[in-house]
Amino acid sequence: MKLDVLAIGAHPDDIELSCSATVVKLINQGKSVGILDLTDGELGTRGSRSIRLKEATEASSILGVTNRIRLGLHDGNIEVTQVNIKKVIQVIRHHQPTVLLFPHWLERHPDHEHAHRLCREAWFYSGLEKIPTTYRGKRQPPFRPKKYFHFMQKYEFHPTFIVDVSDVYAIKQRSLEAFSSQFYNPNSKERETILSSKLFLESIYARDRHFGSLMNVEYGEPYYSVEPLGFNTFFDIMM
Repeated sequence: MKLDVLAIGAHPDDIELSCSATVVKLINQGKSVGILDLTDGELGTRGSRSIRLKEATEASSILGVTNRIRLGLHDGNIEVTQVNIKKVIQVIRHHQPTVLLFPHWLERHPDHEHAHRLCREAWFYSGLEKIPTTYRGKRQPPFRPKKYFHFMQKYEFHPTFIVDVSDVYAIKQRSLEAFSSQFYNPNSKERETILSSKLFLESIYARDRHFGSLMNVEYGEPYYSVEPLGFNTFFDIMM
């Protein structure tokens, strides 16, 4: 299936936390969007692999995402190897997204930084004909997405652009509620983590409010582009 956008996260819930409202907005605009989870998040203190997969499925349904891919890399050990790069290249070449969304290079969680490197290298090498990959026994042609943008996770950066997601933000919140094993749940008997504290999701919502306020809207999701963005006229970027 050809995708307009492929959003790649290290763990289930990474996309929901960082750019899920943008995903919903794109889908509402008629764009095809897929999510690629590099790992199943099996090392998380709370929940389990099976629970997190069930939660990710529910969150996808809430977002309207019908194409969610599991790469099956080891949580806590996302290695930037030729084998793993080729696994991501296979996904890129199969779905041929125009745009990739993936983590920024500076992050608190090492998996997120490794995910950045893995995605960045796969983005480039996917366009090289002499790096062979196959899908269902058939050789894949080279394909490189036109653009990639970094979404924000723990560490903040000065964004290149911000997407107004005010009209769909409630859907993002509902998708996060699907991950009940990970976030605030007063009925949980598992050990509390940074993510499960009551303040964590509130901080995500507050940050999105902050970036929205920079545009004079209610909620915004920030992105960084390493390359300049071109427009036909500056009127294209006015709201």
